[in-house]
Amino acid sequence: MTARSRRSFIVGVGCTAFIKPRRTRTTEDMGLEAGTKALLDAGLTYDDVETAFVGFCYGDSTSGQRALYNLGMTGIPITNVNNNCSTGSAALYHANNMVKYGAAECALALGFERMAPGSLGTNFPDRPSPLKPFDDATEEVEESLTSGTNFGPGSARLFSNAGQEYFDKYGANVKHLAQIGDGFITSKNHKHSLNNPYAQFRNGWSAEQVLAAPQITKQLTKLMCSPTSDGAACCIVASESFVRAHHLENQAIEIVSQALWTDNPSTFESKSAMEIVGFSMSKNCADQVFLDAGFEPGEGRDQVGVVELHDCFATNELITYDALGLCAPGQAARLIERGDNTYGGKYVINPSGGLEAKGHPLGATGLGMHFYITMQLRGWAGPMQAPGLFDGPDERGSFGLVHNVGLGGAVVCSLLRRPEFYRPGGEDGRHRCVIDALISGVLVTGNYAAPDLATITLTNADPSPWQMSTKSSRPSSHPTFCRELGFEQGGV
Repeated sequence: MTARSRRSFIVGVGCTAFIKPRRTRTTEDMGLEAGTKALLDAGLTYDDVETAFVGFCYGDSTSGQRALYNLGMTGIPITNVNNNCSTGSAALYHANNMVKYGAAECALALGFERMAPGSLGTNFPDRPSPLKPFDDATEEVEESLTSGTNFGPGSARLFSNAGQEYFDKYGANVKHLAQIGDGFITSKNHKHSLNNPYAQFRNGWSAEQVLAAPQITKQLTKLMCSPTSDGAACCIVASESFVRAHHLENQAIEIVSQALWTDNPSTFESKSAMEIVGFSMSKNCADQVFLDAGFEPGEGRDQVGVVELHDCFATNELITYDALGLCAPGQAARLIERGDNTYGGKYVINPSGGLEAKGHPLGATGLGMHFYITMQLRGWAGPMQAPGLFDGPDERGSFGLVHNVGLGGAVVCSLLRRPEFYRPGGEDGRHRCVIDALISGVLVTGNYAAPDLATITLTNADPSPWQMSTKSSRPSSHPTFCRELGFEQGGV
């Protein structure tokens, strides 16, 4: 923490289910649901929010205002953010900085996406894509890879080539992406998603099914690729004084450090497929957040217990283990073979199921990652909970690490931790309408709604509990709204 910065905390989170893009939900509905859940989680009303950043990639200008105006029209600054797949975390980065540097006491970051089925495309075919230099560069470096000329959609091809370069350098192979064993990437993520009621895929695909799926590139099958998705997520960030004034000490999770990096010249000058998809960009960003958290260069990873990282394709999860410093250089395959990326290993990586299984609505993805890590560090993640996070000598427990990358490029890394003022058994948000309880193996809360509970939409929700008027009821104590969610006030 520098002399001109202060501590900041995530105090409220909300997320929708990530679903197949079938035009069944609007961005306004999804934004309302995620935002309302975050306010409910924190016990706040929208007029507590002083500024907001809203991320999306496939939407018209000021879509952020359109979504947030359903919560209230308070005149606060609202900024729309588009940073490719790192959009959601980029929105959070700016909200966090507003709090961290004293421009606001409470800021909101919302992200949503309503996507088209199939591979990612452009909405502007009349002009060259910003990714054209990256596409051209990866085709050029294919000549140096043992797999030769590749095929497939642009993003899949980019990340496949990066994986192939890692294979060629360090001896990993496609089986590390899918093979039998708790740690192997794709089957591991799909196994994790069985515990996540919000995941797009809850099939638990086996390694055999993963390998037998249609081939997308030379290295990747369909099930090794994240799907396009519809969904939304929201995080509310506040200062320490705000946390204490609103009695949120026992659910606040500190953003110990956070950084956003973009490309440097090596992206193209190195002639490396890994660099083209942001390997050094991710490494630099991760190194910075650990340094900013007070660790010496290369240290601190052994204090991380749970990770949500950007597995847009299984090959990117492989190389990101290395980029984040979760293993020694070139040793990602060994980490997988040891099972150090799943329950019972050194880290639990993507306990939500990751992008491959949970889904990947671009604007919501990064905020969804922070939602899941926040729940982990609160100990509220139900069947997804990583064990042992609070077993060490430090009362704050282990760190949670988030990594969210977008081609073009930008990457955000966050290091989160439960603060020292947390008190076991103290009051937290679970005494309000938003309740976390394991019911029949499904975590049921305002955030983790069981599949048969109604979602929040513009048509089924009376907006009065959470809109701007300070005269309206606080959403956390509004009995009609609680029943709409499927709860009685103060209990399930």
